Amino acid sequence: KEIRKRLKPMNSLSSLEAAEKIVYLTIQDFNEKWAERKLRGFAEAQEALQRMFEERYN
Repeated sequence: KEIRKRLKPMNSLSSLEAAEKIVYLTIQDFNEKWAERKLRGFAEAQEALQRMFEERYN
């Protein structure tokens, strides 16, 4: 859906490589957004895991 939304304003792309570049950059943007996202409820588990890690390796 997002890729279609990005390609639609560009009715005629100069080449297949141009379309591939837009798709690639769109996917890169999604990867960056999802990399920063934390799952619901993970904050508590992350704190507990951090404490366990510190106890074990310090």
